[in-house]
Amino acid sequence: MRVLLQRVLNASVEVDGRSVGQIGHGLLLFVGFETGDTTEDLDWLTGKVLRLRIFADENGAMNRSVQDICGALLVVSQFTLYASTKKGNRPSFIKAAPPAAAEQMFNEFCARLSLQIHRSVERGVFGAHMMINLVNDGPVTIWIDSKQRE
Repeated sequence: MRVLLQRVLNASVEVDGRSVGQIGHGLLLFVGFETGDTTEDLDWLTGKVLRLRIFADENGAMNRSVQDICGALLVVSQFTLYASTKKGNRPSFIKAAPPAAAEQMFNEFCARLSLQIHRSVERGVFGAHMMINLVNDGPVTIWIDSKQRE
């Protein structure tokens, strides 16, 4: 399971010209799933995302989590996080989980986030062509992979 997260001042997602999710200050999470991801991956990444200290404290140091600042979350499914560019010029997505399994994991990830922050989580539409708008704060963009727990 992979997450590319961005600290944002605001972000929104549109499908077919209509807004389906938007947030103010918080995190935009692009999430991808691979065959073999488990509930352990979900648990680990849920905790990591919610406890990651990347928001400024009173001294300007990155010392607060999205939970600490009561920040919002916008989650967007993105199978292209599993693109392999090893051969040729056309990416391969062979490691990405099949759509049905990925959608189930996506819904479970959003549910776990919502349960832990005690409020709803905004989200994109699984499998849809989406237009994402965001204002990256910092910029702060971080890649997290549940199989590479550095």
